[in-house]
Amino acid sequence: MATSHSVLFVCLGNICRSPIAEAVFRKMVMDAGVVDKWVIDSGATSDWNVGSSPHAKGLACLRKHGIETNHRARQVTREDFTSFDYMLCMDDSNLSDLKRKAKSVGNVRAKIELLGSYDPLKQLIIKDPYYGYDKDFETVYQQCVRCCKAFLEANS
Repeated sequence: MATSHSVLFVCLGNICRSPIAEAVFRKMVMDAGVVDKWVIDSGATSDWNVGSSPHAKGLACLRKHGIETNHRARQVTREDFTSFDYMLCMDDSNLSDLKRKAKSVGNVRAKIELLGSYDPLKQLIIKDPYYGYDKDFETVYQQCVRCCKAFLEANS
């Protein structure tokens, strides 16, 4: 029987960083032929953008790299803490929000950590590009590629 892993990528609004990380990781596991061994999703610590598509600049950046997504923003639920193996977030604010929420959930299964903790270049924080330029979304994309590659290798 195949081992199954699950990961939830998390940022503040689930329209910039976490959907990019989710799409990048999904493509990596598809390319590696292990998509059937993974449950992959993304979510927000806030409820601001629930139901929204990813940021237009984020979608353009992904398309530039040959990646499509049909993700819709959602907020992290109590069940996410007990159903996912990993909750990988983008910055210290996301990390403290998730750890605070985890305290109110019994039986937390998810390992909550910064996605940047997997970065071989040691760039721990993946900055929110929401008010930024195309180059800022490209920076997020490149960080996600490095981190997701290392995360996949650590969990293969």
